[in-house]
Amino acid sequence: WTLVDRSDVPSDRAIVQLIWVYKRKRSGALKARLCVLGCAQVHGLDYDQTFCATMRPTSLRSLAAIANSAGLSMRRWDFVAAYLQGDLETNEVVYCHAPP
Repeated sequence: WTLVDRSDVPSDRAIVQLIWVYKRKRSGALKARLCVLGCAQVHGLDYDQTFCATMRPTSLRSLAAIANSAGLSMRRWDFVAAYLQGDLETNEVVYCHAPP
C-alpha cells in the first residue's frame, strides 16, 4: 500500500471503491474480506483480463464416470477459491479509496 494524494492520480485513471464483505461461517465465526467494488471498474482501463480456467460440466461428468469405473473415490472441490485472490502484474497499479 502506498498512500497517494488524489491530485497525484492520473486523470485517465479511475479511483475504485472498496467495500467490506462479511460472512458468518458454519462454526459461527465471522469472516471479513476487503473487496473492490467491481461495478465501478471500466474494462480496458481498470482491468483487461477476465479469464479463469474452469471445467465444463460434461468434463466433470466424464471424469466422475472414469473414476467410478476404476473404483476410485472423488473428493469435493472448492471452485470458489479460484476467484478470491488474484495476483497483480509487476507494473500494474490500482488506485483505491481508503477502506471505510
